[in-house]
Amino acid sequence: MRFMTLNKLPNMDLSWLEVLENEFTKPYMLNLREFLIKEKVNKKTIFPSTEKTFASLKMTPLNDVKLVILGQDPYHGLGQANGLAFSVERQTKIPPSLMNIYKEIKEDTKQIPPNHGDLTFWAKQGVLLLNSVLTVEKGLAASHANKGWEVFTDKIIEILNQKTNLVFLLWGSYAQKKGSIIESTRHKILHAPHPSPLSAHRGFFGSKHFSKANDYLIMVGKTPIRWTEEEGN
Repeated sequence: MRFMTLNKLPNMDLSWLEVLENEFTKPYMLNLREFLIKEKVNKKTIFPSTEKTFASLKMTPLNDVKLVILGQDPYHGLGQANGLAFSVERQTKIPPSLMNIYKEIKEDTKQIPPNHGDLTFWAKQGVLLLNSVLTVEKGLAASHANKGWEVFTDKIIEILNQKTNLVFLLWGSYAQKKGSIIESTRHKILHAPHPSPLSAHRGFFGSKHFSKANDYLIMVGKTPIRWTEEEGN
């Protein structure tokens, strides 16, 4: 691997490194790297931590991906972001959008969601929790937008689109625009408003995306997602 992120190899699964290696030598990514280095030099606090920037690509290898949930950028509060879209560190209070996701899961599937917001157990089942932008400055939402991350994650979606029989959950106009290149003839695409308290009542609640996703996975011969955490995990 020729690219070093803040002097380290990107902490992602080898399956992703192999298909994304060329991205790390392109001008947009080199500029992004320089931006992140300068932010660190200027004592800016960046979330998530460097080792978790690519957590979604570390925990869910390319060939294991069954379902994709697209987010926008990481949470910008202290102790929240863990590199997975909509997910937070285990000890952190569950954010409102994730609370609404859990509410819909319970109503839709009758499964009892966990009492924490760490979605690692989804990622390990093949749910790629991908934010469009992978870093953010503490306290400043969208502060790393338009720095290059969007190009990188567009490439990830392009790679995923080349596969077949994946499920994409596109919540809100941002995710739907981001996922516009996905071919509905190859994949199951489910649209709904964002689960934010501002929009969840406009159609996210009652969308039944979680049962619909599992119905599709079963239909194409894949193991459905367990939306609740097994005891002891």
